[in-house]
Amino acid sequence: MKLLYFAWLREKVGLAEEEMPLPEGVRDVAGLMAHLATRSPGHAAGFANPSALRCAVNQDFATPSDPVREGDEVAFFPPVTGG
Repeated sequence: MKLLYFAWLREKVGLAEEEMPLPEGVRDVAGLMAHLATRSPGHAAGFANPSALRCAVNQDFATPSDPVREGDEVAFFPPVTGG
């Protein structure tokens, strides 16, 4: 799966993107976020408050209960406001 990180999350994680296999037992966005929080101190800082992040799976907005599958592109970003 391809993971993309944007804005302040990219700065905390230290990566704009990374590839990894779908972790065993991870079935949804919430499970993926919980897993990512264990990968490094930067990931832990970035995913410390999951409600402060938005997600898209395969370029469609996703909720924490939406499924993730091997081969998905999953993007994480802070809420965006227009002006």
